[in-house]
Parts: sequence; structure tokens; C-alpha cells
Amino acid sequence: MANKILVPQAKAAMDQFKYEAAQDVGVNLKQGYNGDLTSQQAGSIGGQMVKKMIYSYQQNQAGTMK
Repeated sequence: MANKILVPQAKAAMDQFKYEAAQDVGVNLKQGYNGDLTSQQAGSIGGQMVKKMIYSYQQNQAGTMK
């Protein structure tokens, strides 16, 4: 599956989310190309993004189950 944003209007928010996740794990992303990242750094960013998404989903579900 390609890395396509399913909702094009969300691109700016997803970019911001990526930079926040990178900051959380101590990886310095720059605007544009980041091909100099190690696989471990890139994986850390992706993993942090997934953790944040799962947390947000769980918070949302907990709020709807009251």
C-alpha cells in the first residue's frame, strides 16, 4: 500500500503530527527530504505516531461508552 493520505485536506495536520512524533522520540526532522534518517529513527517516528493514534482512539471510545 502506498503512503497516500486518504483525506487530502488532512495533509498539513498529518505533517504536523509527524513532526510532533519525531520530537517526542528525539529525532530532528527537517522540512522536505529526510533520506538521511536511519531505519531505526524512521521506525521510531512511525511507532510513536501509531501509539498516539491508538491512544486517541481509545480516549474517544472511552468517551462514547459513558
